[in-house]
Amino acid sequence: MATKLWHVPVRLATGAVILDQGLSKLGMDEEHAKWFHERAVIVFPQLEDMAPKDFVQLLTACEIALGGSLLGIGFVPPGVAGLGLTAFGGGLTRLYLTAPGMRREGSLGPTQQGIALVKDSWMLAIGAALVLDALFGPRRRRRKRR
Repeated sequence: MATKLWHVPVRLATGAVILDQGLSKLGMDEEHAKWFHERAVIVFPQLEDMAPKDFVQLLTACEIALGGSLLGIGFVPPGVAGLGLTAFGGGLTRLYLTAPGMRREGSLGPTQQGIALVKDSWMLAIGAALVLDALFGPRRRRRKRR
C-alpha cells in the first residue's frame, strides 16, 4: 500500500518520539531500569522473572525499531508500521487502565499522575488508523500505459 499524505505527519511525530525514548534508555542505570520493570510487571506479570536491566534492553531495542519503522516512510508499509504502533500503544494503554492511581475512581478519566500515561492511547489510535486504512482504505487504480 502506498503512503498517503495524512500518514506522513502521524508517522513522523510518533516515530520521532518513540525513537527518542528508545535512544534515551541506552545505558540506563539499575535504579531506573528497576522502575521501568516494576511498571511493566503490573501489566505483564510474566515479565517478573526477567532482570530489570534485560527488560530495559529489550524495551530499548523495541522502541528504536518501532520508531525507525515509523520514520521509514517509503520503506516500511503503513500497515506494518501501524501494527507495531498498535501493539506498543495497546501495551501502554493497558498500563494506564490497570496501574493503580492512574484513573479517577469509577472513571476512565486520568488522575494527575495518570496524565503522563493516558496520552499514550493516542499511539494506539494512530496505529489502529494506519492498520484500518491499509485494510479498508480506498485503493488507487493504476492506469495502464498504452
